Amino acid sequence: MTTQEEAPPKVRRALVLSLLNTVIGKFGGFFVSLLLARLLAPEDFGVFAVALVALHAVLSLNELGVSLAIVRWQGDPRTIAPTVTTISTASSALLYVGCWFGAPAFAEAMGSPDAVGVLRLLCVSVLIDGATATAVQLVNRAFRQGAQLAADLLNLVVTCGLTVTLALNGAGAWSLAWGQLAGNALSALMLLKLVDYWPRPGFDRRQARELLAFGLPLAAASFVVFAMLNVDYVVIGRLLDVTALGFYVVAFNLASWPVNTFSVVMRRVSLAAFARVQDSASSRGEALTRLAVILAVPTLPVCAALGVLALPAVTTLYGGKWAAAAVVVQFLAILGVVRVFAELCYDFLVALGRSRVCLWLQVGWFLSLLVALPLGALWNGIAGVAALHALVASVVVLPAFAWMVRRTGVSLRGLGMALVRPVVGVVVMVGVMFGVRALTEPSAVQLFLGVGVGVLVYVPFVWSLRGRLRELR
Repeated sequence: MTTQEEAPPKVRRALVLSLLNTVIGKFGGFFVSLLLARLLAPEDFGVFAVALVALHAVLSLNELGVSLAIVRWQGDPRTIAPTVTTISTASSALLYVGCWFGAPAFAEAMGSPDAVGVLRLLCVSVLIDGATATAVQLVNRAFRQGAQLAADLLNLVVTCGLTVTLALNGAGAWSLAWGQLAGNALSALMLLKLVDYWPRPGFDRRQARELLAFGLPLAAASFVVFAMLNVDYVVIGRLLDVTALGFYVVAFNLASWPVNTFSVVMRRVSLAAFARVQDSASSRGEALTRLAVILAVPTLPVCAALGVLALPAVTTLYGGKWAAAAVVVQFLAILGVVRVFAELCYDFLVALGRSRVCLWLQVGWFLSLLVALPLGALWNGIAGVAALHALVASVVVLPAFAWMVRRTGVSLRGLGMALVRPVVGVVVMVGVMFGVRALTEPSAVQLFLGVGVGVLVYVPFVWSLRGRLRELR
């Protein structure tokens, strides 16, 4: 077992590798998405989005949440690994069978019957996820992000190469599905080889009861997270059309950059880092504060730039035919900020064993969206959906997570004081970018000038925090 003194260097090294992994993966995927946006029509993105909603639904329930127990298991995690493997592979097989037979009804309900074949193909990834769940969590527990980096790089190369090749040959939405599936399969094989843990089924009834007691609330919470993050796709598919869904997908992908970059980096190490200090109220409060500052410094300015300069960002990156997505981006940028900090709080609460609390927080988020988003769609189409998504996140979700974190003994006042510099800096940055927007026309010049000047005024506010960012514990 790693000692407490050995933990900080491992966390720092894992965070650096996770950052490198995410930066390479996201930038590579981003540039490919720009190319695909110019090769494919909005309808193609809409069809793929329908299949992706189904995939995310089954992935949220896959392995019933039991694999996360490996990260916080007090003893040798390999003692429970066979039982975890059995539960995860069996559940993934059952879910895929349900996905295969339910595909026609789901695609019809989403207003895209042409998505059935793409859906069935893409959801094969569920089987891959179930087979590798144990190995992935062993990597996270041991902070072996080097192995994850190698596997993800292979995934990026295969996915992007095959997707672009098929898109150039007119495969449409199928190019996205085949590329992602091939990348997932080959990267899974590499990860299993690097970790030297091939799936070995086994079953211990006592362990299974304990694992399911821990994992089922998390699986339910994950499903609610899926529902919360995809109810907008369902609303748009049902109340609008597949073309509107295609515009919304591009906007959501762009606005999700802070979540997919900064939050993904942190979540690969945050749960294990919080678990190490779960028994000390002062240490876990300090850990949450430090990680929140680390997330705030890059997240706030990026989301601010996306919100204020949405139109030049969309037209410069994706092309003029996607301009209708800009109004959506400006609202979803607000949602991005909330998601980043909500996910950090989620990991904090899970590490403290508050999985049921997480479930109820996500249920509240989902129910609020279930009421608000259809009203937004009827009021102002995809822009209305995005606006009410951001409103619910800001006035309902963020305060609820903050309240539950406070109940664990963390001082919200201390947390707020630690975030003063990046918050004030981004307020000044927003004012400067609005000035640039008022003085220039929407264009690449406006985008780069606004971001450049904004960063120049933001950096002095957070420069003094660079020492704290190096002191990750």
